Amino acid sequence: MEKRRRIGAYGIARDDSDQVLLVSGSASAWHLPGGGIDFGEDPRHTVVREFVEETGYEVALGDLRVVSADFVEFPRLGALQHHDRIVFDVTVTGGVLTPEEGERAAWVRPEDVELVPFAAKILLGRDLGPEINPRTRPFEDGHQPANRVRRFGAYGLITDDAGRILLSQIAPDYPGAGRWHLPGGGTDFGEQPAEALVREVFEETGQSAQVVRLLDVSHFHNPAAMGPEKEPLDWFSVRAIFAGRVSSPTEARVTEVAGGSTAQSRWFAPGEVSALPLTDLTKHALGLG
Repeated sequence: MEKRRRIGAYGIARDDSDQVLLVSGSASAWHLPGGGIDFGEDPRHTVVREFVEETGYEVALGDLRVVSADFVEFPRLGALQHHDRIVFDVTVTGGVLTPEEGERAAWVRPEDVELVPFAAKILLGRDLGPEINPRTRPFEDGHQPANRVRRFGAYGLITDDAGRILLSQIAPDYPGAGRWHLPGGGTDFGEQPAEALVREVFEETGQSAQVVRLLDVSHFHNPAAMGPEKEPLDWFSVRAIFAGRVSSPTEARVTEVAGGSTAQSRWFAPGEVSALPLTDLTKHALGLG
């Protein structure tokens, strides 16, 4: 099967009787309002936009609920899609319930209807396996120019029991070269974000980390990034930020193959970090911690 990836953002809206606002095709299973993130779009804006398009409601975002990944099989396209999903709690603030043409939208009890596997796992804790989708044409975000990069990554604000912070320095010829960055990187096909973070922390620092909690989701768009091959890239990244801990720290060292994006890694006392050249993501995460 052809392998594809997609990044989507979704919202959970509940009414006073604890019903959930769900949408579906005319005869298909129900799912959460939301959809694919447009290139360069803030995931939070995606949720607001998709709610208006799919339900007619205006919404305000609440807490970030979960970041996860799952598979969707498209037998008629011969494709298997890894779908990274970001889910927020939302509150309806205005509008009138108006489903998209040919679609349904309704307040329902999740346990009373057929749900797509992703929604069943989020709302009911049921693992139904991969979704089987009969779609006959590709999603628009499956095709993009060669110089356009769309990536989903997982990064960690990693500390030890002494309060030290683990950081990685970006290697020469990579965007942000010389700056100190949160350990982490792009998720592999079929990999959950938290799993990717543990792997990336070991590759970049040699540390065995435990993921503690999800902190935030951010996005980054640089239409004129310069890659290691000295070719310009239109770079868009959606990034899950976790808090993590290393219970038995050792001297940090890069274990990934030579020529990677990490020049070196180190533990820093909190007072040392402010003097470092930091990436914007690192500064943002330090404010969350």
